[in-house]
Amino acid sequence: MPQAKKILNPITILLFVIVIAALATWFVPAGSYHKLAVVENEFVIQANETNTHIPLIQQSLDSLHILIPVQKFINGDIKKPISIPNTYHFTESKKAGFLDILKAPLKGIYEAIDIILLILVMGGFINIFNETGAMFKGITYLSYLLKGKEQLLIIILTALFSFGGSSYGMAEETLVFYPVLVPLFLAAGYDLLVPVAVIFGGSQIGGLSSFSNPFSTIIGSNAAGLNWVDGIYERIIMYVLSTALLIWYILRYAKKVKGNTALSLVLKYDGEVQTNYQALAEHEAEKPSLSFKTLLLLFIFIASFISMIAGVIFFDWWLLEITTLFFGASLLLFFITKVKENEFIQQFIKGAESLLAVAFIVGIARGVTIVLNEGNISDSLLYYTSNVIGGLPPALFIIILLGLFILLTLFISSSSGMAVLTMPILGALALIVHVPGKEIVNSYLYGMGIMGFITPTGLFLPSLAMVNVSAKTWFKFITPFLVMLFILCTVALLIGIYR
Repeated sequence: MPQAKKILNPITILLFVIVIAALATWFVPAGSYHKLAVVENEFVIQANETNTHIPLIQQSLDSLHILIPVQKFINGDIKKPISIPNTYHFTESKKAGFLDILKAPLKGIYEAIDIILLILVMGGFINIFNETGAMFKGITYLSYLLKGKEQLLIIILTALFSFGGSSYGMAEETLVFYPVLVPLFLAAGYDLLVPVAVIFGGSQIGGLSSFSNPFSTIIGSNAAGLNWVDGIYERIIMYVLSTALLIWYILRYAKKVKGNTALSLVLKYDGEVQTNYQALAEHEAEKPSLSFKTLLLLFIFIASFISMIAGVIFFDWWLLEITTLFFGASLLLFFITKVKENEFIQQFIKGAESLLAVAFIVGIARGVTIVLNEGNISDSLLYYTSNVIGGLPPALFIIILLGLFILLTLFISSSSGMAVLTMPILGALALIVHVPGKEIVNSYLYGMGIMGFITPTGLFLPSLAMVNVSAKTWFKFITPFLVMLFILCTVALLIGIYR
């Protein structure tokens, strides 16, 4: 059987993109927009190496034809200088050379050090927590408690996995739950699609809303020059609606299969599937228990993410404060678990190492932006792109953008890589096409979230391998849901634009 061709590593793809960006500086005309930034409670117009100070009031924005409420600047929701419409002009060309290409990824890492540090500390924190086994014990206890009430278990577990995906990007960690949950659902009379839909589907649907996911929402908003809490309420609503839709869809299928096993898609397309979990389904497991320490660890984990959201909304926290929070939470876990000092450090470093590739992706992708900026063609690409699509109605633009992110996810499955590669240009483009920046970020989240259910570079294949179910069966099961999900996301984006 011929082996499938391997897809290039995201870092390799980004290095190719840097080379393409460098080549573009030789062919794309150099140009620039005037920029508007906030400095010491004033607007500053940056034009041709001169700065003009104007009042930080709404009238200043209106005079520049910038359709953004001034409160967005006052609150710090917009972090980077923005392009002023109708001010594009040609500038001196600066063609990138070989050394510029070599320096670009390193300069990107320098420039993105704040978000990179957050990623590494977050990796350390998550690994230390995972090593305690508290999450596994909590889910196991809940499963035993609700044995015989599997419909309620589907509701609660799907919501929990979705919360994990939306709050901190829970993904690969879900694989450890199959040995616990598959036997339970099989014993209840369901087929193998139900646990896959609950575990993988739950975490994936959470990733679609990502109300506080540092690896998508925070990185994407940061790259677009936005405060990541801009749009958090819409994302929380999407978390509730999309999770409720998935729960309804799973319950509908589970009830149908339990009432008539002949309606099982697994039986129809895969036949009698043999799994290692069948014997376990008939085995009466011992009642698990949760110690006070386990409950305390679970509380600290959840409280850390709630504190992050509260800190940003109410106390003006940003990347340094968020990183400090998770570093402090890691130390708190150390004192509670009472592991040896050397073991704790090894766990923290191992967790940071697991996300080192993500950190490099963020930095190297920032290098693409550096090449475009130093070559004076970032604004040129923005200008020519806006000329092509600037006449589109905002509604049509955002729907096309959603489709674009769905397509791109086939090639770039890394949420952080997608964010830092696309958001700098698209975030600036939002102003010109009169679309709120938060909806650009949301279209990226929704597009990746939808395609994540079926992209070969995602987790659906490893998840199916855990239960010996074919991709064909999964496609037959999930396709109607994805159509409904696409409609829901489209409606949410349109409401976000016109609200």
